[in-house]
Amino acid sequence: MFSFLKKLFGAPAPVPETAEPCDPGMNYLIVGLGNIGAEYAGTRHNMGFMVLDAWAQASNTVFRTERYGDVAEISFKGRKLYLLKPSTYMNLSGKAVRYWMTKLGLPMENLLVICDDLNLPFGTVRMRKKGSTGGHNGLENIQLLLGTQDYARIRLGIGNDFSTGGQIDFVLGPLSAEQREAMPALCDKVIDGVKAFVTVGPDRAMNTFNTKSGKV
Repeated sequence: MFSFLKKLFGAPAPVPETAEPCDPGMNYLIVGLGNIGAEYAGTRHNMGFMVLDAWAQASNTVFRTERYGDVAEISFKGRKLYLLKPSTYMNLSGKAVRYWMTKLGLPMENLLVICDDLNLPFGTVRMRKKGSTGGHNGLENIQLLLGTQDYARIRLGIGNDFSTGGQIDFVLGPLSAEQREAMPALCDKVIDGVKAFVTVGPDRAMNTFNTKSGKV
């Protein structure tokens, strides 16, 4: 599940002919990873989608369908945040990210990716300025197509409560009733982390966001 082949996933995405005018320092691309389709809604692998959906709903903002994903815009303290839910499916997330980074003309430090993580217990969240993919297909494709691992990410733990050979069914399985009840608080924590990231910068944001166990 969490492996990839460059020859399959490395095909370049079309590059926009012109970039939208924007101030690179005051605009950010916030990417929530997941898989499109009703059959994937509410699954562990769609934690990134869940966070952006909760944020858009709380902000009375709607997503519009654009190339390679659904996009919503939120203004916060003089910044414009572009929320992106890629429509490329998880393993090709990099196509959407690269396209929108190019379209918006953003520097790498203005990218933040939100994803699930098998290596963290459920309820644990971590922010990093860069790092390895941890075997996550979406992060691996993003790293491949951007050519760097130097982009920020917030990882939401989903645990690893599965037997040998059950990883795919686990990550594509639904959250438990107890976990669904915990999601609003988790989403709020991640949203607060994103707001800190775009206002005070990643270092100060991490100092607050990654305190103690990082659990909600």
